[in-house]
Amino acid sequence: MKSKDLILGHLASFFAYVIFGLNTIVCKDIANFHLLSPMELFCIRSVGAAALFWLISAFMPKEKVPLRDLGGIFIASMLGLFLTQISFLKAITITTPMDATIVATMTPILTMFVAAIFLKEPITVKKVVGVLISFSGVMFLIFNSVYDAGAVSQSTPAGIGLMFLNGLFFALYLGIFRPLISRYNVVTFMKWMFTFSMVAALPFGISDIVSTDYCQFTSKLVLDLGFLVIFATFISYFLIPFGQKRLRPTLVGMYSYLQPIIAAIVSVCVGMDTLTVGKILAAALVFVGVGVVNQSKAKAES
Repeated sequence: MKSKDLILGHLASFFAYVIFGLNTIVCKDIANFHLLSPMELFCIRSVGAAALFWLISAFMPKEKVPLRDLGGIFIASMLGLFLTQISFLKAITITTPMDATIVATMTPILTMFVAAIFLKEPITVKKVVGVLISFSGVMFLIFNSVYDAGAVSQSTPAGIGLMFLNGLFFALYLGIFRPLISRYNVVTFMKWMFTFSMVAALPFGISDIVSTDYCQFTSKLVLDLGFLVIFATFISYFLIPFGQKRLRPTLVGMYSYLQPIIAAIVSVCVGMDTLTVGKILAAALVFVGVGVVNQSKAKAES
């Protein structure tokens, strides 16, 4: 692959995960308003992004997608959008931003296991050891999580478990669907992705959408929702498949390490979270485990 394409792939992945890091803070802020349910919020995201992608596609060359590939895109949308975002939006209501993104850094490891199953990449002893180290960091967070009723000042085990599922769903999406993504323009692929996720979500979220008191929306909440739809959904999900077409799935997933860095800095600065010794230790265990896995992968490719 040309070096230009590789650079563009890295830049796309970098900015996508920076946005994802900020998205954690924004979603937590939206959750603190207690006006929108996770399913309702996902409906807003999917409807907004689907509309934007279909609008842009109207000014681009038409691409015909056969029925078989539409079935594949439907499955991709369930893994990469519907299940991933529902688990995240629910998890962020019962976790702190920093804890959520620490768990999210396991996505590259999960992606490697998906690649081992579907792409036949070997699993080495070092990979297993690395996974166990990272998993111990996640378990440390779970056993040191305390739920403060009325305000989530700490994370709940259920929230951390949902973030783990979030990473697993996204790893399956990254690891399985690169060949399908490579066959189509990013806009074509994503307009169908968001259309399918919108159709799946609306039956579950329509009652909340109808019953919401929109008069209670503040300008801050509206700005948060604008960022969520335009940047954290439309732009970031344009950048991810753009990077997937140019980089290996595991390499795209490696950029998830940016999320806890961005989330930690911003959440501490705005008073949403506190940096504790326990969180530093948990993050260190996760990163050490990821480093061990990556070292094994680098050695295998040399």
